[in-house]
Amino acid sequence: MKSNWHLAIGLGWRNLWRDLRAGELRLLMFSVTLAVAALTAVGFFADRLQAGLWRDARLLLGGDAVIVSDKPTPAAIEAQADKRSLVRNTSVNFPTMALSASGASKLVALKAVSPGYPLRGQVQIIQVGQTVQVAQGIPAPGQVWVDPGLLESLGLARGDVLQVGESRLTISASIAQEPDRGAGFMNFSPRVMLNQADLKATGLVQAASRLTYRMAVTGEDKQAKAFAAWAREQSDSGAVRGVQVESLESGRPEMRQTLDRAGKFLNLIALLAALLCAVAVALAARTFAARHLDGCALLRVLGQSQRTLTLSYAFEFVSAGLLASLLGVLLGWLFHHAFVWFLAGLIDTQLPAASWHPVALGLGMGLTLLLAFGLPPVLQLAQVPPLRVIRRDVGALRPAAAGVMLLGLAGFAVALLLASSDVTLGMITVGGFALAAAVFAGGSALALKLIARLMPGENAPRWLLLATRQVAARPVNAMVQTSALSLGLLALVLLVLLRTDLINSWRQATPANAPDRIVINVQPEQATDFQAALAQAGVQAYDWFPMIRGRLVAINGRTITPSDYPQERARRLIDREFNLSTSAQQPAHNLVVEGQWTDNEVNALSVEAGIATTLGLKLGDRLQFDVAGVVTESRITSLRKVDWGSMRANFFVVYPVANLPDVPRTYMTAFKGPSQPGFDNALVQQFPNITNVDMRATLQQVQNVMDQVIRAVEFLFAFTLLAGLMVLLAAVTSTREDRAREFAIMRALGASGALLAQVQRAELWGVGLLAGFMASSAAMAVGWAMAKYAFEFNWTPAWYVPLLGALAGGLLAWAAGWWGLAGVLKQPVAHTLRQSAL
Repeated sequence: MKSNWHLAIGLGWRNLWRDLRAGELRLLMFSVTLAVAALTAVGFFADRLQAGLWRDARLLLGGDAVIVSDKPTPAAIEAQADKRSLVRNTSVNFPTMALSASGASKLVALKAVSPGYPLRGQVQIIQVGQTVQVAQGIPAPGQVWVDPGLLESLGLARGDVLQVGESRLTISASIAQEPDRGAGFMNFSPRVMLNQADLKATGLVQAASRLTYRMAVTGEDKQAKAFAAWAREQSDSGAVRGVQVESLESGRPEMRQTLDRAGKFLNLIALLAALLCAVAVALAARTFAARHLDGCALLRVLGQSQRTLTLSYAFEFVSAGLLASLLGVLLGWLFHHAFVWFLAGLIDTQLPAASWHPVALGLGMGLTLLLAFGLPPVLQLAQVPPLRVIRRDVGALRPAAAGVMLLGLAGFAVALLLASSDVTLGMITVGGFALAAAVFAGGSALALKLIARLMPGENAPRWLLLATRQVAARPVNAMVQTSALSLGLLALVLLVLLRTDLINSWRQATPANAPDRIVINVQPEQATDFQAALAQAGVQAYDWFPMIRGRLVAINGRTITPSDYPQERARRLIDREFNLSTSAQQPAHNLVVEGQWTDNEVNALSVEAGIATTLGLKLGDRLQFDVAGVVTESRITSLRKVDWGSMRANFFVVYPVANLPDVPRTYMTAFKGPSQPGFDNALVQQFPNITNVDMRATLQQVQNVMDQVIRAVEFLFAFTLLAGLMVLLAAVTSTREDRAREFAIMRALGASGALLAQVQRAELWGVGLLAGFMASSAAMAVGWAMAKYAFEFNWTPAWYVPLLGALAGGLLAWAAGWWGLAGVLKQPVAHTLRQSAL
């Protein structure tokens, strides 16, 4: 037994060294290296980005955990923080009006802070000139720090007086950076930060005031996490009311969605690279097995056992896979620095070091690639009788090789799902390619039957007659070649669609001309004049919706209260008024995911899908809203998918009618502001009661992230494009030996080189056209599923994609054949026939 192992390992090592020098393993190892490099490059970056987000989440929040409440933080929560030796600091936030000495006013987001703020991160301010410096402490009593935008809109400067409530406070600095600003609606208003000691004197804190208290805590990581978990449990159980634990997701939802989509795009391209490389490995292994028939035949005839050959080939392939995987991991680590450079704007500070998870994933992917797609055809060489090998026939797939293939396929599918980091995306990609492979095989078999039935007669051109007979004579090879070529083209077409249509659809979700102003509190009697003011400023396109305040009081005739719901978010929704609206037509930026929107349908409601899930609502439920003392009941007829990152006017509940009679309303609008200076100040002066929220900074941040992600996608695109071209070359050249033998026989029988060149072109163009058409049709289906279910935006592919794909397939197959099969027609006839006879 021991001698067999030594013999097998020695034979495998000699074969590995010989095949490496001869270039027999070049395509196999290059495919594995490319797949591992693509996956680990994305894996290293995603791992570091995730670690950086978790680290910087504390800076964005201003603490290790933050408790947000609408009343002073409950004493039980403060006591629990003290019990765990956590440092705590509480700030008070609320919207109010600020006035300049000239009487100009502006809605501001007031924050009252106490000594020790912030616990995490730094406040950066500008006091003299334009020099940014780290704040030492908080505003002194009698002073405030404000956003630069407030100085501009009110015509103020540092040193001027700002009136807040009943207090007149001196502006001592402008705020350059605030770590825990967040992205809540009122935080889009200019910030005014004052010392908490001055808050009482403003007279703004009354019994009915709507304040937000934020208690941040810091301390030992284990204790902070335990405290946050305890606070969530208390909130969910109802032990404390009006309390939530803030996280990165709740604080920066628009950036979280953008980052999630970015990660999906990068993971998708890496998955396509791995799938393409799997096809290349399978084709290369098939060619490898065909080229080693002679050597294997000689060893079998000389008495070498199947076990020894099996172990030697397994050792050779595992060693080659390990070497290629290690090289791929190294390349992935080097190339991931390009992603860090491309996406440097996502996180301002240096990213943490990567963990070992991408290394393990890359090595596992490389080994499973060879195990699933490379080893089975080679193992066939060692498991067939010597006579069959001499006949150059490896026979049907044996149980051992089939078991290795199934085990490898399972491992490969698991590795792909792990690499995708998203179950939906992984299932669509892996399942789509598996289904497409079966469809391609069936389509190829059907095409072969049609060729056999419609074989051209003797009057047909000579090149066409020979080409069709060539394909019909080796149906298995033709089907494998066409299916492999189709899979390669499927990934390439998906890449093109990803680079163009899908990315364009993503941009359209938050386009460059998206609204960057949101105005609320426009009174009905101001509506005509306000719209005229927009038209005069050159604003032509804008959202315009009525806003109606209503409280949900009953569902299906049953009165509801906050205590009916275990989740804190559901309780808060029931405890406050909804912003309702009306629209005779379905909003173009809202997608109906269930039910049907019917224009001007009375007693009907359209509800946002997310809030429906939170409150347990479904189609057909009857909701009663109390609007200014008038209770109305309507039925849910549709559920809508709302993209809250689109910067458009969106509502939880919309009545599909033009208006609701006899209910108080105001109007809101969202529009792209004109470039003319002073527009916002003039609008507020003409309509002093409105609230004008400037979204330019947030919109620019989202656009910058998309631009950076697209640059990274293009960089990784090169990886996958190379893999796709490699698959095309492998698919076209997989029949090189058979083609060379057949052409040599034809030339010996008098066929000219020009005629055989025509035959080869016809065969390549025919296979390419069929593969391109099938691949493009499948790419449209897979791309649509990805857009709808993984990326969650609308995408409608052009009808002519299959036609363009067919032409591209034919051209690429011909080009790959021109390069990969160039020497077939130039080999001497005697040499080719002598080699095939050995």
